[in-house]
Amino acid sequence: MSTKTPSSVVPAPEKSLEKIAYAAVATIPTVEPHDQDRLGYSVWKHLTEKRDSLEQSVHNAGARLLITEEEALGRIRESLRSQGL
Repeated sequence: MSTKTPSSVVPAPEKSLEKIAYAAVATIPTVEPHDQDRLGYSVWKHLTEKRDSLEQSVHNAGARLLITEEEALGRIRESLRSQGL
C-alpha cells in the first residue's frame, strides 16, 4: 500500500472575508481551539450570508468562551470595524 503526499493548501488572500472573520475572533479566549474555529466560522457565515445578526451568529456557534458573550461581541465588532466592515 502506498501513501500519496497530501494536497497543498493555498492560503486565502489577506483581505478575504475568511481571514477577516478568523482574525476577528483570534483574541477571544475559548476552552479549546476548536471553539475558536466554530466561532470564526459563524462570523464568516454572518459576513457572507447576512441571515442572522452578529449576536445570534455568536450565540449559535456554541463556542465555550472564557469571557462573556457581550465582551466577545464587543471585541469582534471592534476588530471588524478596524478592518473596514
